[in-house]
Amino acid sequence: MLRYALIFLAVAIVAALLGFGGIAGAASGIAQILFYAFIVFFAIALIMHLVQGRSV
Repeated sequence: MLRYALIFLAVAIVAALLGFGGIAGAASGIAQILFYAFIVFFAIALIMHLVQGRSV
């Protein structure tokens, strides 16, 4: 998921450099949503790992 966020960020930067403001705004918005979703899933996975503890 972080990979897609970085891809949309790259698309937004390229679109902004080429002058496509609407596309750049949309791509950066998607990248932000995916990034925050990645952070939430990472936090959930980290908490689940800490709750389960070390398996022997």
